[in-house]
Amino acid sequence: MFKRAFLALALSLALVPAARSQTWPDKPVKVILPFPTGTGPNTVMRLVAERLARIWGQQVIIENRAGANGWIAMEAAKRAAPDGYTLLQADAPPITVAPHLWKKLPYDPVKDFEPVAGLYRTYYFVTVAADSKWNTVGELVAAAKANPGGLSYGSSGNGGNLHLGGAMMERATGTKMLHVPFKETTQIYIAVNTGDISWAVGTASTTQPMLKANKVKYLAITAPRRSPLFPEVPTVAESQGPANYELQTWVALYAPAGVPKAITTKINADVNRVLQDPEVRSYFGKVGFDALVQTPAEVQEMARKDSAMFKDVVKDLNISLD
Repeated sequence: MFKRAFLALALSLALVPAARSQTWPDKPVKVILPFPTGTGPNTVMRLVAERLARIWGQQVIIENRAGANGWIAMEAAKRAAPDGYTLLQADAPPITVAPHLWKKLPYDPVKDFEPVAGLYRTYYFVTVAADSKWNTVGELVAAAKANPGGLSYGSSGNGGNLHLGGAMMERATGTKMLHVPFKETTQIYIAVNTGDISWAVGTASTTQPMLKANKVKYLAITAPRRSPLFPEVPTVAESQGPANYELQTWVALYAPAGVPKAITTKINADVNRVLQDPEVRSYFGKVGFDALVQTPAEVQEMARKDSAMFKDVVKDLNISLD
């Protein structure tokens, strides 16, 4: 009798996650972002969230938790219940770069999180003030060589892609420049325009407002080939800069580790459905983003490969932030 009751209890407990999966979502879903409002990742996530809300019949709330190299958002998502109602929009650096820069992180990107879906991949542009005397990366590098430490580049924090982009340029050209971190990404390009810093790399989505307002100009794209969005902008090598200089990033959705597979499978399928919508793809293209229609396993493998690559880059650049 006792054995039969025990088996019945065990079976009922085993069915709880499945039951929850079938009714998910029955309340609003929150997505935590490590980006401030007004940035490309924020704008794109709001577009995707709007489409997901239609599919799910539930509100999708965007919560901006910018700062501290993405750690604030990562910690907030890590503490959330693994029930699928809290997701994290993460870009590559906190997942693939930070573990190689800091010996102690407030999170483990592999143990504390699991990938849910890809969102997009993008390259960067080398930006300077619109009235800058430099018209090529070669001229920028020549000025840096002539005045060691006199030129500066901005980033959104130590260890992020913008920081690595500048450090990689220094390494590739044998120059020494000053790294200036900013609290918010949008502040960087205002500083480029005013001359407070000499240059910075930035995505099209984040820098286009300043470009259209004639506040900054692009010297090059950090991709192996020109962008259809800006065919007149040369690659770094074409702009007389170092050969083989490339910088890209990706953004994906993650969840706290332990979310039932049925829920992550549903979220993945619905996100991929949104990413394949012609209107969404058109918007992505206008801001220089390539949609990433991937399975969770493909996101995980992408992150694994990038982590191995950045481990070598960080070691080669001899960057340590502990």
